[in-house]
Amino acid sequence: MSFGLWEASVPLFVNTLTDMRAWLDKAAAEGDEAALLAAALAPDMKPLPAQYQIASDTAKNALARLTGTEAPAMPDTEQSFAELRERCDKTISYLQQFDAASLADAETRDVELRFPNGMGYRWPGAAYLTGFALPNFYFHATTAYAILRNAGVALGKPDFLQHLGPPNLTA
Repeated sequence: MSFGLWEASVPLFVNTLTDMRAWLDKAAAEGDEAALLAAALAPDMKPLPAQYQIASDTAKNALARLTGTEAPAMPDTEQSFAELRERCDKTISYLQQFDAASLADAETRDVELRFPNGMGYRWPGAAYLTGFALPNFYFHATTAYAILRNAGVALGKPDFLQHLGPPNLTA
């Protein structure tokens, strides 16, 4: 069995977005939703909803860029945990449409990322995924986790890795 861009992208994005969705359930049970939605780690950092939105955008745009397709538009209008859960669900559903065959030529496909100022980057697909998309995705997922944890939501490492389920080895 080979290890390719599908294995390095879709399952990782889906697992972490699923975990992130579960963090919102815990946050809803333990904290003040309005306060948590406004929370950020530092004054110059984006608040919790933006961390979810950017993680979602990074995952869906990565698959679109790697496959030469268009990602679904998702306006950044979420203002509740329910809406953030829905965004996670929509992103996961979109990602699950891709299989290994859809990424067959993605390793060498040119991927261009332009910023609003016109500057940007161009990479082969594999370098884009490993050098930008995955690090950017995990930056925003980790920041969302840290915002919730810093605000007092009882999240721990098992929540960040919830997709692993219970240990599969016994003593």
